[in-house]
Amino acid sequence: MSRRAIGIALVAVQLVLLAAVVLLPWNDPLWHRDALVYVLAGLLALTGAVIAVLGVRGLGRSLTASPVPLDSSELVTDGLYGLVRHPIYSGLMLGALGVALAGATWWHLGVWLALVVLLMAKARWEERMLAERYEDYPDYALRVGRFIPGVGRIG
Repeated sequence: MSRRAIGIALVAVQLVLLAAVVLLPWNDPLWHRDALVYVLAGLLALTGAVIAVLGVRGLGRSLTASPVPLDSSELVTDGLYGLVRHPIYSGLMLGALGVALAGATWWHLGVWLALVVLLMAKARWEERMLAERYEDYPDYALRVGRFIPGVGRIG
């Protein structure tokens, strides 16, 4: 299977998991959902969405839906990419966590956890390709955390 096909498959699974965390029924909650839970969940979801959108904008011409870098892409290390190597993934995880907390079922938490595992694996695979393509990537990965500033530096 080609890298492009694997990348498309990973994105498809990611979209299914994101849709599931939003669309799963909110029956039989694990905890009481009062106003504070909804405010916290909303703030997490909104913050995650903003981070993901800023990550998308920060890539500019290097943006692709696939984790496989474009032939014409450049390594982006400024803006949010100066804080974390995968701000789009960070935003998706944070936003989906907000939705999972509001949904408050084992299914929501399980789907969110599956999304986190998928994005972690996808990021590692993507980083191997980025290291092959850009000679500066290993130094960048030494300085910048994977999903959280300072956490997950490669070295």
